[in-house]
Amino acid sequence: MDFIAGAIGGGLSTAVGYPLDTVKVRIQTERHYKGIWHCIQETYRTEKVLGFYKGVSASVFSVSLISSVSFGTYRNFLCNICKLRYGAADAKPSKLDVSLAGGAAGAVRVVLMAPSEVAKVRMQTQRNPHPSATSAQPNSKPKYQGSLHCLKVIAKEEGFGGLYKGCSALLCRDCSSSAIYFLTYSTLCDWLTPAGKNKPGFLVVLLSGGFAGVLAWGLATPMDVLKSRMQVDESGQHKYRGLVHCARQSVREEGVKVLFKGLGLNCIRAFPVNMVVFVTYEAVLRFTDHFTNKK
Repeated sequence: MDFIAGAIGGGLSTAVGYPLDTVKVRIQTERHYKGIWHCIQETYRTEKVLGFYKGVSASVFSVSLISSVSFGTYRNFLCNICKLRYGAADAKPSKLDVSLAGGAAGAVRVVLMAPSEVAKVRMQTQRNPHPSATSAQPNSKPKYQGSLHCLKVIAKEEGFGGLYKGCSALLCRDCSSSAIYFLTYSTLCDWLTPAGKNKPGFLVVLLSGGFAGVLAWGLATPMDVLKSRMQVDESGQHKYRGLVHCARQSVREEGVKVLFKGLGLNCIRAFPVNMVVFVTYEAVLRFTDHFTNKK
């Protein structure tokens, strides 16, 4: 049931946070925006509301699948670690156990997530002006006509490797942030749950999930910036030769502050999104437990 609960939570959270994710990606990859509000205004002025939802349909599906695998992998790894270390899968795990299971979940996510992340970033940064915001001149046809078409074009022009651009940064980002994410959630739930109660209340789940997301995304932002820049680097550009080169070039051109572009937006978006993830995850698990116990 961890897989199903994770899928539902992931899908709902994507729908909640996608517009801010689009703004974040544009701020991280393009230099002409003066800030969050300027990016929002420009996007709405030229592309209207749909500009904030480019690639959302494929993203909801992929994030649902990835979130399912992530939560399922985390729970299975944690059970196996506890079984190996303590002789019982349901033994109370240590903080190291939780971190290792979280890191493993992050690594598994990357394998499935990389192609959809590349397509999402390319769609989000593609300019496709709304007719009311342009002159009478006909608009040129956008290069990517949807997420699946985007993946097809990337595979054709850049080969299979193009689908995994920025994978090194994504791996660094997700392994570390996933370990912190699950560790923070677990620790806060333990701290905030009154003695004698087996499971945290939903308010505790909401707060723990929100703060876990904020901390994980806050620490993941530098790698998130590099990932987005590497993924938006299309064939024919080849601006970045790898993770280290991307970091050096970005810092040389824009200073160290470039690594923290979108930090505030990441944290603002992370709180409600991860509240939704964990409260949905816990609700689905408790509902199914109650239903199966009644049988």
